[in-house]
Amino acid sequence: MPILPKTIFTQALLRSSYLLGQSIRHFSANKPKKLTFRIGLAGLTVGALVGTGYSIHYLNQPRAHILNETTTISVLDDIPYTKPTKIVKCLEDNTGLQLTLYQYQTCPFCCKVRAFLDYYGISYNIVEVDPVLRQAIKWSPYRKVPILVVKTETGYQPLNDSTMIVSALASYLFDKQNNISEIVKCFPTISFLDENGSKKNEIMNKYFLMLTNRKQQNKTEEEEESEERKWRKWADTVLVHTLSPNVYRTRAEAMQAFSWFSDVGEWETNFPSWERYLMIYVGAGAMWLIGKRLKKRHNLKDDVRQSLYDECNNWVRAVKLKGGPFMGGSDPNLADLAVYGVLSSIEGCDAFKDILKNTKISQWFYKTKEAVLQHRGVKFI
Repeated sequence: MPILPKTIFTQALLRSSYLLGQSIRHFSANKPKKLTFRIGLAGLTVGALVGTGYSIHYLNQPRAHILNETTTISVLDDIPYTKPTKIVKCLEDNTGLQLTLYQYQTCPFCCKVRAFLDYYGISYNIVEVDPVLRQAIKWSPYRKVPILVVKTETGYQPLNDSTMIVSALASYLFDKQNNISEIVKCFPTISFLDENGSKKNEIMNKYFLMLTNRKQQNKTEEEEESEERKWRKWADTVLVHTLSPNVYRTRAEAMQAFSWFSDVGEWETNFPSWERYLMIYVGAGAMWLIGKRLKKRHNLKDDVRQSLYDECNNWVRAVKLKGGPFMGGSDPNLADLAVYGVLSSIEGCDAFKDILKNTKISQWFYKTKEAVLQHRGVKFI
């Protein structure tokens, strides 16, 4: 069978990355330490090439056609000041990072980012965004949340997409040879046409960590990282899609959910009364209707609760196979934090109460919650 052009491209990237990696190792063994940073950037580029090669191979499947448009997120000279609605201060924080998280309190993707920051004991400011008008992020061409802004020496570096945010920050925390803006360049956005001909954007490499200090891995370590990426992606593409049809299953549940969102997000404090009522009543009505469409789109069972239970049980079985309390073993890994973040977004809803009654996920969930609230990840950075 002939080799397809996309396969040739991917193989060329992998071979080039291997040869460059060999040269870097040989070069660094014979040159002084002042070149460490330059070599680090080269290594970071290698990682980005490999990840991008894999991602392009994935996007080149019959479902998609890549357009000639690739962008990275630029550093901004300034952004409009918005008073933080909350300041999260961790006494253990020694990262030096100055972060502002633009979020919806109960958005599962925002909850993922907060779970990561809290677990690793990183301080950050929160700006609660009105989910209807979104005035706080008018400065950003990216119109979704979360957006994490990192204050740098040269300005403000936005990070978009929850998975990219986690991967970029983890890359920085585990390898501080590179600054955050250089790491962000390893996560370019590529535009493509989906099977319906609609233009879509995909962030390359977002499930990969960009590390220059990585030692050669054995087969077990490679398999563990691959499994971690698999379950992070599962949280984004499978588990999260079972939430809305369950949380907004009936009009009453939709109203209960939005009332809880208002309480936990402190909407009464953060927004004018008219805006709060708009978000609750318009939001609940809209999401009840949207939940019906999402059930069909994601092929959920007629009893949508059963689809949610099934996915929670799939996760519990996978964790059990690892032999420890977490997917990461004795401590949560990025997959644990992703799944915990997604589920924590509905913790005050009727659907979550039903999960606890009808699945065996409670032990894992509350152990992970304890690790997050106690900032147990501080010991790793």
